[in-house]
Amino acid sequence: MKQSLYIVIIIFALSVISCKGENESNGKLNVVATTSMITDLVKNIGGDLINLEGLMGAGVDPHLYKASAGDVTKLAGADVIFYNGLHLEGKLVEVFEKMNATQVTQIPLGESLDKNTLIGSDYFASNYDPHVWFNIQYFKQFATEVVSTLSRKDPQNAKSYEANAQNYLAQLDELEAEIKATIATLPAEKRILVTAHDAFNYFGKSYGFEVVGLQGLSTATEAGVKDVQRLSQFIIDNKVKAIFVESSVPRRTIEALQAAVQSRGQEVVIGGSLYSDALGNAGSVEGTYIGMFKYNVTTIVEALK
Repeated sequence: MKQSLYIVIIIFALSVISCKGENESNGKLNVVATTSMITDLVKNIGGDLINLEGLMGAGVDPHLYKASAGDVTKLAGADVIFYNGLHLEGKLVEVFEKMNATQVTQIPLGESLDKNTLIGSDYFASNYDPHVWFNIQYFKQFATEVVSTLSRKDPQNAKSYEANAQNYLAQLDELEAEIKATIATLPAEKRILVTAHDAFNYFGKSYGFEVVGLQGLSTATEAGVKDVQRLSQFIIDNKVKAIFVESSVPRRTIEALQAAVQSRGQEVVIGGSLYSDALGNAGSVEGTYIGMFKYNVTTIVEALK
């Protein structure tokens, strides 16, 4: 463990020296984003005015993600790094801390939110649920922070960043109106969302769903037999019709829950796979934040009706 950390530090030191000058040759800001949601957000605001690198692709679990040597090189060559914070990218924290002595600007977007409005947890290291992107209002605050940072680092393109942001914020307003209309077709008593882990609490709070996850806020914790038994009884008591897997969490956990319910004489279907900690494949509709949100809401509502 110590040896691998030492290697990472050496790679990091070398990349700071060698990559910075090489990556700045086209005169654009070099920007790195961690999760696919943040990468999509920064892409919408920065567009062709920046060089953007996303670390995590489709199906990648940010709770468990470890930086590769290539990732450290990208981070070291950046002018700006945008990440979620709130301990979502827990295994990258050590790398970020090593970079504090460099000129790289690090922006943990979640840390800018009003902590009094966040969902707390007694079981997660940060004491806050980090899945804040499922509150669209929080995501709009992320956008504001991205504009502010890019404009400060690249003032000559500030007006373009602001224009791009205003266009994207209007799209987010349209998204919220559309998903509210879709959710309104589902009776309130059927709004019980059972998923692989507790990624959807902000979604539930925003749109009136009771949300229950088999695992905790972080997928680093494993669901045990008691968790399965507890949740299977909840499903039976509440006559829940469908439960959901997640694209970034192994399917077997929800399949075990389904089997436990069925063994007690009640049917429950797997209503589909939701995008929780990562977007869909690049180039697909679900590969964007807006497309992911629409897909999730449609999948949930149709399965629970």
